[in-house]
Amino acid sequence: MNPVAFYKCLSEDTRLKCLLLITLKGELCVCDLISALQLSQPKVSRHLAELRKCGILADNRRGKWVFYELNHGLPKWALEVLALTSKDNQVYLNDCLHNLDAAKQLDNCC
Repeated sequence: MNPVAFYKCLSEDTRLKCLLLITLKGELCVCDLISALQLSQPKVSRHLAELRKCGILADNRRGKWVFYELNHGLPKWALEVLALTSKDNQVYLNDCLHNLDAAKQLDNCC
C-alpha cells in the first residue's frame, strides 16, 4: 500500500469514521456502523466496499451479517496512523461511540 492511496481512502468523513471505529472496537458489523453513523445501509455498505477495494478492510460473513476488521496485511505505519488517530480524536467520534453504545444496549443487531 502506498501512502497516496491510503490517505485518499481516508479523505472522506464516513470512511474515516468507519475506519476509526473499527480500529477502536477491533471489528464491527454493518448494523453497528449504521447505528453509530446514523446513515442508511446502502450508504454505509458503499463506503465499506470502497475501503475493502483499497485493501484497508477485510470482511468476514457470519450468517446474514458481515463483520469488518482492519486488513491484517496493512503496513505497520498505516496501523500506527489509524491507532493514533482513533485514540487522539475522541471528540470527533463521540457521537458515533454514543450511538454505538446505545444500539448495543438495545441489542437489536447481530
